[in-house]
Amino acid sequence: MSIIVSQGGMNAKKIDKSNFEKEDYLQNYIHQNPESIPVYEIEEDKHLFVAAREFPTESGSIDALAIDKDGDIYIVETKLFKNPDKRTVVAQALDYGAALWKHQGDFNEFIHLLDEEVEIKFNLSFKQKVTEFFSLDEEKTDELLEAMRRNLFEGNLKFVILMDEMEDRLKDLIIYVNRNSQFDIYAIQLDYYKFNEYEIMIPKLFGVETKKNIGVSHRSSEVRAEKLSDFLASTNAPEKGSVLGKFLTTVNGFGDDIYRYTLKNGFVSLRRSENRSKIFVQYGEGSREIWGWTWAIGGQLPKGMAIDKGGGWDFTIAAESLPEVIAAVHKSYESQA
Repeated sequence: MSIIVSQGGMNAKKIDKSNFEKEDYLQNYIHQNPESIPVYEIEEDKHLFVAAREFPTESGSIDALAIDKDGDIYIVETKLFKNPDKRTVVAQALDYGAALWKHQGDFNEFIHLLDEEVEIKFNLSFKQKVTEFFSLDEEKTDELLEAMRRNLFEGNLKFVILMDEMEDRLKDLIIYVNRNSQFDIYAIQLDYYKFNEYEIMIPKLFGVETKKNIGVSHRSSEVRAEKLSDFLASTNAPEKGSVLGKFLTTVNGFGDDIYRYTLKNGFVSLRRSENRSKIFVQYGEGSREIWGWTWAIGGQLPKGMAIDKGGGWDFTIAAESLPEVIAAVHKSYESQA
C-alpha cells in the first residue's frame, strides 16, 4: 500500500512502503515509542509503558516487556516477515510467558529486574517511573503493583506479536487461540514509510475484535459492587457458622459503608465506599480456613499468619485465629475512617 503526502493541497507525492532492515530497529522503536502498540484500540484509555527490552527468562530474552495502568503485563515479540521462524512466533511468545510465570514465587526479584532496566534509561526506579508515566498517586501505584503481582501469580499475561507484515495464516491462528482459550494474543502489523527526515508508522491491530465479542457479555459482571450487608442477606452468603461467614458478619458490624467488590477470576475485595481503600481480599474458603492476601492490613496480621512475598501478604486464617485477624481488620478500618 502506498500513501500520498502533500503540502497545502499541492505537490502530492506517492510514498511507497519501506522495509525494516533489522529486528533490533523495530524493537528499539517500540521501546522509544510505546504508542506504536495500539492497545488504545482495545480500550480507549489503555496505554503501554515499555519497561524493558531483552528481558531475561530461562527460555530466552523477551523482546519487550510492557505494562498498562491496570497492572496488566504484556509480552511483546517482534519478528520481521523475512525471518524464517516467524511461523513459530506464537509458540515462542507463550514459552516466554511460561518462563516469566516462574517469577510468581518471587515478585520482589521480578521488580528488581525491572528496576535495573528502568534505572538505566530514566534514572528512576520502576515504581517511580510508572507513577510518573501514568500520573498516579501513591495509592493507585500500589494498586498497579498489586495487580501485577496477582497477574504474575495467576499467569494472567497478555501477548503482542508485532511484525512488519503478517500473513493470513498467522492472523487466523491468533483469532482461533483467542476464541478458544483464555489467552489474550494481539497481532500488530506495523507499516513503515519514510519521507525526507520523517518516519511514518501505521499500526494495524488484529485479534482484538474476537476478544471484544467474547468479553462484552461478561465484562460488566467482572467488577460488581454491593453492600456487604446486602450480600450477607442474600442466598449467596456463606453459612453463618463457617469461618468466612463469621468473618464477614463481624466485618459488616464495623460500619455501614463496607462494600463487597466481585472481581474477575473469583477474587473478592472488601473496601470502604468513601476512598475505595482495600481492607481485605480473599479468594476462597476451606472447611476450617480462609486463604488469600491482605492489602491495607498486611503488616498488622498476627505473627506467623503472614508470609511477605512482595506486593502483598499471603496468609491463611484458621478458625482458632479468627479473633486476632478480625481485630487487625478492625484496627485498619478505624485508621481509614
